[in-house]
Amino acid sequence: MEIFGLSVFEICGYIAGICTAICFLPQTIQTIKTQNVTGLSLASYIIYAMGMLNWIIYGAYLNSLQMIVFNTPALLFSLIIVCEIVYDRYYKKDSK
Repeated sequence: MEIFGLSVFEICGYIAGICTAICFLPQTIQTIKTQNVTGLSLASYIIYAMGMLNWIIYGAYLNSLQMIVFNTPALLFSLIIVCEIVYDRYYKKDSK
């Protein structure tokens, strides 16, 4: 079955990609607004960012624009949170 020239499976892939791309957007916005990283795991976000980076590299290897496009925002959002956590835990305390 096709919708707009795409198979149902391709549509599922695009939906998954969009969800993955924006899944950390709400957390990123909240972290930037509140400057509160209490309870956020630095290790978890680093591991996630490494995974996204590797998906982007793998997507480049496969010439898969979708993999690159959908994983890049997720990588950027997770890196912003990593930077916020590192700043809060290691640099902010030094300036007090």
